[in-house]
Amino acid sequence: MHIHILGICGTFMGGVAALAREAGHKVTGCDSGVYPPMSDQLRALGIDLIEGFGADQLALQPDMYVVGNVVSRARLDDGSPKFPLMEAILDSGAPYTSGPQWLAEHVLQGRHVLAVAGTHGKTTTTSMLTWILEAAGLQPGFLVGGVPLDFGVSARLGAATRPGEGDQRPVFVIEADEYDTAFFDKRSKFVHYRPRTAVLNNLEFDHADIFDNLAAIERQFHHLVRTVPASGRVVANGVEESLTRVLHQGCWSEVVRFGAAIDDMRAEGDPSNFEVFYKDAPAGKVQWGLSGVHNQMNALAAIAAAQHVGVAPAQAAQALSRFQNVKRRMELRGTAAGIQVYDDFAHHPTAIRTTLDGLRQQVGAQTRILAVFEPRSNTMKLGTMKSQLPWSLESADLAFCHTAGLDWDAAQALAPMGARAQTAGSIDTLIAQVLAAAQPGDVIVGMSNGGFGGIHDKLLKALAEQG
Repeated sequence: MHIHILGICGTFMGGVAALAREAGHKVTGCDSGVYPPMSDQLRALGIDLIEGFGADQLALQPDMYVVGNVVSRARLDDGSPKFPLMEAILDSGAPYTSGPQWLAEHVLQGRHVLAVAGTHGKTTTTSMLTWILEAAGLQPGFLVGGVPLDFGVSARLGAATRPGEGDQRPVFVIEADEYDTAFFDKRSKFVHYRPRTAVLNNLEFDHADIFDNLAAIERQFHHLVRTVPASGRVVANGVEESLTRVLHQGCWSEVVRFGAAIDDMRAEGDPSNFEVFYKDAPAGKVQWGLSGVHNQMNALAAIAAAQHVGVAPAQAAQALSRFQNVKRRMELRGTAAGIQVYDDFAHHPTAIRTTLDGLRQQVGAQTRILAVFEPRSNTMKLGTMKSQLPWSLESADLAFCHTAGLDWDAAQALAPMGARAQTAGSIDTLIAQVLAAAQPGDVIVGMSNGGFGGIHDKLLKALAEQG
């Protein structure tokens, strides 16, 4: 089959492209901003890339157009379509589908799918679970919204059958996003995956551009729960009221809850060195380089999910002790002038807070933390959660906010922090502010769900030059 992917350079669609190519399909694709590193990764797989969404790509005549959710029916100021190729596909009657639908029909069918859903920690938990299954010899397939350092790629097909006795369905771990599927399918992506093991890691309000309120997101999570078979398992954060409400809408599968003081799966000890208990019995110990209660919770979710495909908690905990985390999850980018610079994907206020709280636990009370961030997600750009920013930054000594593209006043939102917070409309000004404040021994963490203008490398270079 020849598939042509619209919006191929996104993390998810790039993963779909890699899986399709590995499965032997001919893959081509287009996007706006076809540039490294994604362009290099895709071309290395033998995938031809086209810049833009020109209607002339209809001449490729693939067997199927696979449409990413970046594509819409939007019009430019002059009235012309923003995505001419999509208009040509519709006019011609050419076959098209969404990325999640294509994945469900051509990759996930016949596999034991383990889907990891939640507002926060999806990528990290998916990577943890994949690593546990890999360490157990199950050779899992996976699609992650990042690059697990233990694998170096974001997607692979995995083994065609499950090694060992019993259930021979191969396992596939997927990061299950609640964002909508495509402009023609407004269901959450994860309803296409039909998991046998579903992880509900947490649930808060997010994606204000497509969801009106938390109840609307809870409804989508319940759609996911409805697809899990009776022989399946739902692994749920037991301390989240939102997930309790989701399960109260109906659940037809085994439920294993995790969290503090939860009977099913809980932890005792520091987040970097803790014992795992299952049904109140000691079940393993995790000693690793990660910090933060959020990562401890992610670990419990991954252990409970792996148990459903036959991996004992003790074996899973041992594997996690060798887990290397994910790129852009508290990734140390370098040290200059005695100052460490980290990169993290945090962009929701709760994720910012848990990231900084974990870092504070790691570095202690005496080390200064400088938080450099941009409210780049659609939800944050709308200003829906701006009032939570001072709360999210409490563990930071100083905060620096990049305000480009915002329609709301970040300085006013951060006013409760007083002199501890500064704002800047450009990356260069932001860097100048950080340089003026930074001292040897400080830790700087740059937080964004985008490229952030290459600020981490620019900071390291400027710090080195400043001496």
